[in-house]
Amino acid sequence: MIQTLEWTDSGVRFLDQTKLPTEETYVTCKTYQQVADAIRNMVVRGAPAIGVAAAMGIALGVQNSKAENVSELKKDLDQIGEAIRQTRPTAINLFWAIRRMTEKFDRVRVRPIPQIKQALIEEAQHMHAEDIAANKAMGHHGATLMPAAGGVLTHCNAGALATCGYGTALGVIRAAVEQGKKIHVYADETRPFLQGSRLTAWELMKDGIPTTVISDNMAGAMMKQGKIGAIVVGADRIAANGDVANKIGTYTVAVLAKEHQIPFYVAAPFSTVDLDTPDGTKIPIEQRNTREVTHIGGRQMVPEGVSVENPAFDVTPAQYVSAIITERGIARAPYPESLARLAQSAGAGSRL
Repeated sequence: MIQTLEWTDSGVRFLDQTKLPTEETYVTCKTYQQVADAIRNMVVRGAPAIGVAAAMGIALGVQNSKAENVSELKKDLDQIGEAIRQTRPTAINLFWAIRRMTEKFDRVRVRPIPQIKQALIEEAQHMHAEDIAANKAMGHHGATLMPAAGGVLTHCNAGALATCGYGTALGVIRAAVEQGKKIHVYADETRPFLQGSRLTAWELMKDGIPTTVISDNMAGAMMKQGKIGAIVVGADRIAANGDVANKIGTYTVAVLAKEHQIPFYVAAPFSTVDLDTPDGTKIPIEQRNTREVTHIGGRQMVPEGVSVENPAFDVTPAQYVSAIITERGIARAPYPESLARLAQSAGAGSRL
């Protein structure tokens, strides 16, 4: 299994995704500031991986703290959490992880400082293991929705590289293949950061799953030609009504899927569901450096001085989503009711 990130005695170790697919390089962050930079600069990316990276960054920062009492340690924790909070605004998993680590601190703050530090390290490690288990449960549920054979389209990278292992959308595909389904993946290149062509294709090739990369503007034509039997994507935040924030271009794919009567599925851990956000209009959309649009491989492709937009995500309204696959089960419309029921579920559960 691809090791996207891990806790080590030397620090938090990341597979540098900015170097893929031509260079498999690992970097070790020794401070929480370096972890924050790794998240901000997309050395690590994907909502579930960002969440666990945030937790490990907090554990690392607290471990390095020179605080002499619990009150000072709590101040350091808050400062570390705020620094990590400022890295990327859309993926709710980041904020979920900060909250979970803070709550863990509050539960163990009566212990000696060395024990508090160790408890936070163990919590981050638990989150890492839980993510892999959740992805496999998600894959088990979602594989039932995949066709027995044929093409499945995915947008961006929601695989092992976007998680702690196995993947969300690609986890569904992996599980379907493990069950004997004959799936051929069509991977949108996913401009401007090319997560599909650089990352999805790379990890699926490692697994021997047949994959064809297409440019983003080919998706509709492939659907019309009957090459796509289903679509499965990940998510960075899912609102209470089922609206889904995912990599820019996802909305276009969903609209095309609706027109061609192709099921459009979203796979994400339940930590990505934000029941406090009523609908997609309230989801903050990250704006990234316009250089990602104007340059490819360091070469300028856009005239100097022209106006450029670079939102990292868009929001797909719930009406275009056939089902939301989580480790707790599969939610279907009406999403306010089905997601609320999943929220009350204690674990991988029933199909709703």
